[in-house]
Amino acid sequence: MVCALGAAVCFGTATVLQAIAARAAAREPESPGSPSGSSAGSSGGASGVDAALMLRALREWRYIAGLALDGVGFVLQIAALRSLPIYTVGAALAASLAVTAVVAAWLLHVRLSGLEWGAVAVVCAGLAMLGLASGEEGDKTGSTALKYAMLGTAVVVLLLGALAGRLPDRGRALALGLGAGFGFGVVEVSVRLIDGLTPSVLLTNPATYALLLGGGAAFLLLTSALQRGSVTTATAGLVIGETIGPAVVGVVWLGDRTREGLAWLAVLGFAVAVAGALALARFGEAPVEVDESESVVP
Repeated sequence: MVCALGAAVCFGTATVLQAIAARAAAREPESPGSPSGSSAGSSGGASGVDAALMLRALREWRYIAGLALDGVGFVLQIAALRSLPIYTVGAALAASLAVTAVVAAWLLHVRLSGLEWGAVAVVCAGLAMLGLASGEEGDKTGSTALKYAMLGTAVVVLLLGALAGRLPDRGRALALGLGAGFGFGVVEVSVRLIDGLTPSVLLTNPATYALLLGGGAAFLLLTSALQRGSVTTATAGLVIGETIGPAVVGVVWLGDRTREGLAWLAVLGFAVAVAGALALARFGEAPVEVDESESVVP
């Protein structure tokens, strides 16, 4: 549980840094001689995914710092997934929005309403209930069919991003958010489906490729979602996509259970934590209206 909460802290802090970098990159003029040229923005809008935006964001030190925190968070997430049920880890990762809200209030001087501070407390209460009710991870390794299903889902995530540009603004934001959530959900499940770390095992396991493809697609869709459409709508889709589906897979196919007689507390804690995260959905992208030079010291 400490690893799951540590991952939430890393991901939540990284969001603040990456959001500022993504918006700064979106304001940069593109080089006329670049391969993408002046049409990159329009092509990104048509597909819903702007790869050029990510390349520009990678030149921002805050985005690199955010990626480093994401890397640490990912290692902590893997450690948590190897010993906790997926539903517990998923709820803890959704709680990273509470971390983002607190960090945004600190670094960017964003004022949180009483309702939002209440939502932070609700998330903490939900995680406390999950911590008390969670049993050990399920002992099922997952079938070959499930591993290929995860790989197929990762491919669908990419297709979803490509089709998102044809939707209205609100629908596009929700599609990108859901797609990113499904991608991160594929990562959560795939970690449990990898039963060895030797090269021969990794290279022959479809779950390895599902993890890489799902994580990469989720990152690409989330970066585009930060810059396009409603942040609240996109983040709500992200929270739903990365929590509910993986939790169901963990319980039904991987044998995740709760402590004896505490299933009701686990369900309640999961619902409370996710509901609190949804109430903080606007912090899927930290507000950047403030003067960055005053709020974040280089």
